[in-house]
Amino acid sequence: MKPLVRPSRLAPGARVAVVAPSGPVPEERLQAGLDVLRGWDLDPVVAPHVLDRDGTFAYLAGPDADRAADLQSAWCDPSVDAVLCARGGYGAQRTVDLLDWEAMRAAGPKVFVGFSDITALHEAFATRLGLVTLHGPMAAGIDFIKNARAQEHLRATLFAPESVRTLVSDGAALVPGRARGVTLGGCLSLLAAELGTPHARPSAGGGLLCLEDVGEETYRLDRYLTQLLRAGWLDGVRGVLLGSWTGCEDAGRVRALLADRLAGLGVPVAEEFGFGHCDGAWTVPFGAAAELDADRGTLTLEEPALR
Repeated sequence: MKPLVRPSRLAPGARVAVVAPSGPVPEERLQAGLDVLRGWDLDPVVAPHVLDRDGTFAYLAGPDADRAADLQSAWCDPSVDAVLCARGGYGAQRTVDLLDWEAMRAAGPKVFVGFSDITALHEAFATRLGLVTLHGPMAAGIDFIKNARAQEHLRATLFAPESVRTLVSDGAALVPGRARGVTLGGCLSLLAAELGTPHARPSAGGGLLCLEDVGEETYRLDRYLTQLLRAGWLDGVRGVLLGSWTGCEDAGRVRALLADRLAGLGVPVAEEFGFGHCDGAWTVPFGAAAELDADRGTLTLEEPALR
């Protein structure tokens, strides 16, 4: 697995588009997020359908075609320097096949930010556009609005990425060791759901796999990991970084499961890296060459996430 193309960092005055490819967005949270962006001296623009709600399936931010059109229009707008997702939920997988990837590739590289359900788009941006993307807080998310650590780490990644080249975990090594590879991953349940689809990576081989999830019972996490193992998707992975498991069952049971399913890979595994559905989540670039030191609990990027 080779490192992907790094988009350019942002500068004061950059125009950033906010889109909603997944679930519906509360207006008050969107407005609060826009205020944060303006406070960073960015120029946020809201895609036309961000506040929509689908008439039949209320868990979607409007019809699939509208959500996809918003994302594609924002990406292909030459005046837009970055595209930030408003929130996760569900729905990104329903938009992926509706995007004109040739047109988006022709539009050139730019920054893309999101997590959770947006895992499906991180995979597609890697396979179809060959771009480094940012797994980080979303514009209408509680963390983005209210958590200073999450805000500052994303802001530093966007404007001064050389200042945040090392992430430090709060946990220990489940499996000790050091490994180099290319970062990838996201929400475990989405990665399992992406298996066999045309916009997902065929394998995590050569990668440093970042995993997290939210609100899942242990047997479900077991199912997702077992599915990835049985499909051979984890063959050749270089190392595993574990993020948050907020709302999942007892932490000890989850930890035991992760050790049970991942230790057999024979690669370094480190936990509590502080990305995902947790307070103060770090921003992690996907598609970047890095080194994992599980014993020290560090992930060090070989180059800044953005140029």
